[in-house]
Amino acid sequence: MSKHMLKLKTKTLKMVSRNLHELFRLRQIGQYQTISPSVLYRTNRGQYYNTSQRFIKVWDDPSKWARSYCSSTKFTQCRQVKFFSTVAGKGSNEQQQSTATPQLLSKLFPQTAVEGTEHEKQQEKQRNEEEEEKESSWKRMKFGFVFFGFSVSAFSVYMVWVFGAPDRDAEGNIIMDEFMELPTFQQYFRRLWKSMTYYQKMIQEPSRDKLLPDPLKYPYVQPPYTLVLEMKDVLVHPDWTYQTGWRFKKRPGVDKFLETLAANYEIVVFTADQGMTVFPILDALDPRGFIMYRLVRDATHFVDGHHVKNLDNLNRDLSKVIVVDWDPNSTKLHPENTLNIPRWSGNDDDAGLFDLMALLVTIATSEVEDVREVMTYYKSFENPLVKFRENQRLLAEQMAEREHEEKQRNNLPAVQRWRPSFLGGGR
Repeated sequence: MSKHMLKLKTKTLKMVSRNLHELFRLRQIGQYQTISPSVLYRTNRGQYYNTSQRFIKVWDDPSKWARSYCSSTKFTQCRQVKFFSTVAGKGSNEQQQSTATPQLLSKLFPQTAVEGTEHEKQQEKQRNEEEEEKESSWKRMKFGFVFFGFSVSAFSVYMVWVFGAPDRDAEGNIIMDEFMELPTFQQYFRRLWKSMTYYQKMIQEPSRDKLLPDPLKYPYVQPPYTLVLEMKDVLVHPDWTYQTGWRFKKRPGVDKFLETLAANYEIVVFTADQGMTVFPILDALDPRGFIMYRLVRDATHFVDGHHVKNLDNLNRDLSKVIVVDWDPNSTKLHPENTLNIPRWSGNDDDAGLFDLMALLVTIATSEVEDVREVMTYYKSFENPLVKFRENQRLLAEQMAEREHEEKQRNNLPAVQRWRPSFLGGGR
């Protein structure tokens, strides 16, 4: 009887030990869903055989239960950390197997079946939401493509219908053109191409062949030279603030500059700005009308992203034309006629117009036949006005030295002045 009871007690202890250790282990390992089934099985098996005997030994002594429970729990935690770090370093294959862990846990240990089912439901719900979102985004993308294609097709048909239709007179009758003998389809496309070419030419080329009228004839006075000026940052400087908006500051000496040069130069303002901006500014800047002509953006060529001033359309002799600008790109078609000066930034102590005025007056009074030679010379310097000022200083020194020599010669006695002439020489 005692042997039978001892065997029964041993089986009971083993079963209780197994269930308790399974419960302890699942509470600690259940949160790590990335442990693979093979590792989990090895962990369960090794832990059961390593701890069951220890638990049986302390079963008869209740005072050792707490210590055995703590040691078993610590052992379980250590095993968990070890296997968790091992699995965390694995690749995508272990991550793919992690989704099957709750199912394996629910089969091996029925206690985790409820938690595994809830986790599977959450994953399934998340997958369904992602699939719905992908399907919805794809539908929106397809609708966008269809709408874009329909819009482009409708716009193309409208362009062909409007610009390809033949012109009509005031009474509504069709005006005959060179495309009337072609088939209807070709007529519309030929007219559409002609219209597109016309608008492209209108944007890229000047609005007229002659930008200025013919020179004045006698008895009217035509100035011998033509001076083409840029308005922005040569005559005025734009400034913008939150309180005042756009304002244009007049450059120091601009009134004296225009008044002095108007006697010898045909002054033309040629800028790439719009006429609605330029005309009011010039009306306030030049109330006396020294500026004879005003050319704006529609008179420029659009080349490589820049509005270029083409002097060939100016209707003037280019040997008498001087262009003053700070941007080399705006005059790159005729660099030999251009005087590139520094850009005025709006400072009040500027004296650039006075130096420029002196240079232009010198050219006019010297009656230069071809101004392009002078412009080419000054183009080799970074600041032509500084170079001209230096040349003026050297010229003044030479003239002062000559005057000094003349005075010394005049102060000599008459015998010394005329003696060389008697000897067959002269001064």
